[in-house]
Amino acid sequence: MIAVVYSGSNYADWRLTDKDRIVASFKTNGINPYFNDEKHIIQLLNKNINLIHHAEEIKRIYFFGAGSSSTELKGIVHNALSAFFKFGKVTVEHDITGAAIACCKNSPGIISIIGSGSNAGWYDGRKVKPNNYGLGYILADEGSGNWLGKQLIKGFMNEKLPENIYKKFVQRYDFDRKTLLEKVYRQKQPAIFLSSFTEFYADNKDDNYLKNIIKTGFDLLIKTYLLPLHDEHPEALLYFAGSVAAGFQNHLYEAAADANLKIANIIKEPINNLLTYYSSKN
Repeated sequence: MIAVVYSGSNYADWRLTDKDRIVASFKTNGINPYFNDEKHIIQLLNKNINLIHHAEEIKRIYFFGAGSSSTELKGIVHNALSAFFKFGKVTVEHDITGAAIACCKNSPGIISIIGSGSNAGWYDGRKVKPNNYGLGYILADEGSGNWLGKQLIKGFMNEKLPENIYKKFVQRYDFDRKTLLEKVYRQKQPAIFLSSFTEFYADNKDDNYLKNIIKTGFDLLIKTYLLPLHDEHPEALLYFAGSVAAGFQNHLYEAAADANLKIANIIKEPINNLLTYYSSKN
């Protein structure tokens, strides 16, 4: 039996499979070594009945997650998974690698994630080449759920929202300035809170003010990351993965067309393609 996991900061998608038969499909809270230590990860695993029941049967674990970028950070996740799956061989890679495999398999391409966070890279068909991107929700994450959330609550607190959007925001959320600032600056994992406002955008996606924010975020991501990658690899196809990319793909296609970029594919959840890929290898 193998386990394939694709994790953002908000939640992790799990698939357990045995000889091409899916044994279990479920979600847990996200596993990100920037925010979660080994003890926390093990406690999370011990709360899931599927994992408890099948832990000793699983022989290979393929984990792809946000934050699993450096050797040290990968080690946190690897040690926790190895402690829980005592008879399993664990592989830990960054989520951008998982997205690249899900979208491109063994072919090269430019890959970008736009979910709760955002990232991009050049995939040569085997590995994602190192770059200076993926700086997180404070310094980067252009176009992502985190970024969209920041623009919305800044507009609310600065009284810049159009009247109709302001009214909808107030009706939906019981927040004042003090509460918002505490949630962003004092609570744990503020990125999860910020990205939760993506639902507000989705429920009001025909509003021009919100559409302009989404388009601006995608334009920034393309200008900052994708155009430089395209300049280096002008013949490469462009792939996107993530809930925000899929949920607002009309805006994404428009932003790419404005930059003379052609999108090959957009997938919402890489987990199913990853499962197919690794099931064929075991």
